[in-house]
This record gives sequence, C-alpha cells and structure tokens, in this order.
Amino acid sequence: MKKILIIEDDTDINNMTADALKKAGYRCTQAFSGTEGLLYISHEPFDLVIMDLMLPGLAGEELLPRLKEQQKVPVIVISAKDSLDSKLNLLESGAEDYLTKPFAIPELVARAAVQIRRFTPDAEKDTETLTYKDLKLNPASFTAQAAGHPLELTRQEFRILELLLSHPDRVFSKQEIYDYAWEDLYMGEDKTINVHISNIRKKLKACSDREYIETVWGIGFRLARPFSGEKL
Repeated sequence: MKKILIIEDDTDINNMTADALKKAGYRCTQAFSGTEGLLYISHEPFDLVIMDLMLPGLAGEELLPRLKEQQKVPVIVISAKDSLDSKLNLLESGAEDYLTKPFAIPELVARAAVQIRRFTPDAEKDTETLTYKDLKLNPASFTAQAAGHPLELTRQEFRILELLLSHPDRVFSKQEIYDYAWEDLYMGEDKTINVHISNIRKKLKACSDREYIETVWGIGFRLARPFSGEKL
C-alpha cells in the first residue's frame, strides 16, 4: 500500500484529503505543521507528500527543499497563492505539481496517482499485473489481454484501464480519467473521454461477451459489477 504524507494545518481540509485518499487505497499520515511534517519524513519513507504553503512552525517555501533533502519523494503543493510566479518558483524548487485552493478533492486524488506512478521504481512496476475478471494489464510491458486474447490499445486507452483496474471499487469522474490518462488539465473534454471509453468497449467486446466498464450516469465510469454468480 502506497504511503502519503499530508501536511496541512486546516483540519477540515487535512481530514477530507486523507479520507478521499484512504478510499482510493492509500495509507495516509497526517501532519498539521511544517515541523511535524519534517519530523515524519525524517523517520519513515513516503511515496508522496501533499503539502500546504501557509504552515505554522515551518513555512512551506522553507519546508519543500528540506523535504527533498530527506527523501527523493514527489511533492504536490496546495496553496491559495495562484500567481504564475509563485507556481514557477515552487516547481523550480522541486515540487512536481501545484494545485490552487479551493481545489476539487477528486482532482487531487487523480494527480496523486499520476505522481506515485511516475516515481514507482521500474523493478516494482515489473511485478505489477492488474487483473479484473479475465482482463489483464501489465503496465511494465504495456501489454493487455482479455479472455486470453491480446488487446491492441492506444496509450490513453491503456491508461484509462490501468486507472480503473488499480481501484476496482471506485467511480472515476471524466476529469479524473482525463487527468490520469492524458497527464494534463481537464478542459471539459466529455466527447474525448466518451470516444475512448467506447473504443475500449469495442475492443473488449471483440474478445469476450463479459461487461468490463460500467457508466455511472452523472458521475463517470467504473469497472462493471459482476452479475450474480459471475466469477471475477
């Protein structure tokens, strides 16, 4: 289970972020000051740090380089500062990503998945095979098959399935899917997501009559729930 350190002095934001990430399958440690966050990072390894800038004890601008000295860990900064200069300064100081407050929790979860995936060692990726029903994905070799038949997928199609199979009980919004599969900001590209989901379904249908992706109207997509008696 991947471990995330959340450094945020606003208790409500800290708790909401932790709850959402735990539901997504991550283990979370919560710190409420810069000094507390630095203490945690100096004693145990983490796969991601999510941190505010306006922190008591040790401000975020000072904390960021000290975190990087302790561990080679990706950092997502969340802050009310929205100027371009602020963002550029933080990225140049070592932050991998930046979100401006107020932000959407689902977007943060999707961005967290992107950064953790980027920093996962290749040796660890080699052992990962994602499975659901008779669908199998190997992210290391970028190969997929359904019912024993190989699937020829585009990069975005593969990433969409990778996201769904990584969290089989979650419903993902179109924004979350776009952020993960394209590694870019979502600009309301509903048609793009719908077309890619449709193409994936067609390719799966050519291999098997089983349902793999379910539409949750008004929300997004998830892996299809098995029918009564159906084996995963």
